[in-house]
This record gives sequence, C-alpha cells and structure tokens, in this order.
Amino acid sequence: GATKDMGKMLGGDEEKDPDAAKKEEERQEALRQQEEERKAKYAKMEAEREVMRQGIRDKYGIKKKEEKEAEAQAALEANAEGSLTRPKKAIPPGCGEEEEEEEESILDTVIKYLPGPLQDMFKK
Repeated sequence: GATKDMGKMLGGDEEKDPDAAKKEEERQEALRQQEEERKAKYAKMEAEREVMRQGIRDKYGIKKKEEKEAEAQAALEANAEGSLTRPKKAIPPGCGEEEEEEEESILDTVIKYLPGPLQDMFKK
C-alpha cells in the first residue's frame, strides 16, 4: 500500500476530484461575499457614528478639523490679498472707549440676579 501513496506524492496518476475546482471557486466566492458584507457593516456603523458626531458638533458649535483648516486658510488668503505685510490682528468687538459702559451693564445684570439683601449692599 505504501508504493501507491508514494506514487501520488511524486505526482503520479492521482485520483482527481472532478468537483475540486468548482468547490474551490465556491469557497473563494463565499470568502469574497463575507468580506463585502463585513465592509458594508463597518461602513454602515461608521456612517451612524458620523451622524452622531455631527449632532454633537452642531449642539456645541464645534467644527471639524478639516473645516477649521479650510476656514483659517481662506481667512489668511483674504487678508493677504494686496498686502505684503503679515495679517493684521482683528480687534474684537467691545474694545475701545465704550468699555466702561459695557462693564456697568454687566454689573447691573449680575446685581439683578442676586438675592434682595445683597442687591441692597451693591446699590448703596
């Protein structure tokens, strides 16, 4: 019996399974299908996560990193048009002579929300 097996090992007359190629093809197709299903599942999960992330960004007014970079780049380009110097720093609103009035109104607002006895202390 050993010589018969030796012949097969050496590439002798093997008994070929007529369905072997077909089975291998089906196996490969099944693997491809599983891989596609897995990719679809993860793409769907990632899309759901992205929707959730976008909701959080909208709620807290956060921008995506790419959006921030694009806006910063656009701002630099807009400032740099026709200018040979570095971009000027914008003056935030509320800076200037009217600052004292601003502080008073803030103080008044704070006082409004204090309990009665504390309000009296501040008004004197």
